[in-house]
Amino acid sequence: MSNGKDTPSGHWELAGVPVPWDWHYFPKEVPAFPTEVRRLLMQAAGTDGILGNRHASGTVVIDEEGPEHMQTGWPICYTSVDSVLQIAAHEERFGLDRLLKMCRAVAPMLHDMKVGRVIARPFVGDETTGFTRTPHRRDFAIAAPGLTLLDCAQAAGRDVHAVGKIGDIFSMRGITDLRKGPDDKLMEHLSDLVDEAADGALVFANFVEFDTNFGHRRDVSGYARHLEWFDAELGRILPRLREGDLVIVTADHGNDPTFIGTDHTRERVPVLCHGLGARELGLMGFVDVGKLAARHLDIPAPDPEATP
Repeated sequence: MSNGKDTPSGHWELAGVPVPWDWHYFPKEVPAFPTEVRRLLMQAAGTDGILGNRHASGTVVIDEEGPEHMQTGWPICYTSVDSVLQIAAHEERFGLDRLLKMCRAVAPMLHDMKVGRVIARPFVGDETTGFTRTPHRRDFAIAAPGLTLLDCAQAAGRDVHAVGKIGDIFSMRGITDLRKGPDDKLMEHLSDLVDEAADGALVFANFVEFDTNFGHRRDVSGYARHLEWFDAELGRILPRLREGDLVIVTADHGNDPTFIGTDHTRERVPVLCHGLGARELGLMGFVDVGKLAARHLDIPAPDPEATP
């Protein structure tokens, strides 16, 4: 139902709250950011300028602007076809804490503009060895406008375990604890929670590397290998589930690695369940996934009209 095909749109709607507005997107122009945004970025960074200021691939813009960033200390600010403003900076030259503080400072103004996320993109390395992004990415997202599945679970006294980007996507609202890392580490967290999570708990996990490492880069063979890895890992988890456990596997949007360009693709995605018995679910809307989980947990359904 949401107009977007991005991370917040998909996750919020899966959790029962479609996006009720149109996101703001920055134009494919140079500079991409209006004067007031550039001023805010410089003020938050404490610098006389910014680098980038255009639509760009995250890895490419770091390679292109990294040497000047190391010399000047100016943050690398860029956007994409998503409703985002991304800020890349060296963890040592600029400082990770300083980068996170900068993103946190500019996020309210960007959210008022209906820009979905301000994303911190820290990296390490140098001009000689090359630059590499680190796992310390942090998304500062607009809070969902209604009561999500996570809110309803927490209000019912249930534990809500966030794995991966879920804490950032939902602004840590309705979340008991957060576990992060690369996808292989996230799978370890998910496996641990099979044993550790209390009865009636909600575990919400996002495996981001399908998107960042393979979908956007149109890496078909890499995407296939990651699917095989995920399938094998899930095969180790399913036999360990307790009676009454339900696993739902789906996606927040498409990102067809065979399609043109680098953008997300808007398409139907599978909804696979384990724990309900073998049957056809039929064609479902994203909000139906949240309702299905709420019914299984015996908690109130998400309410997009309720005030958080």
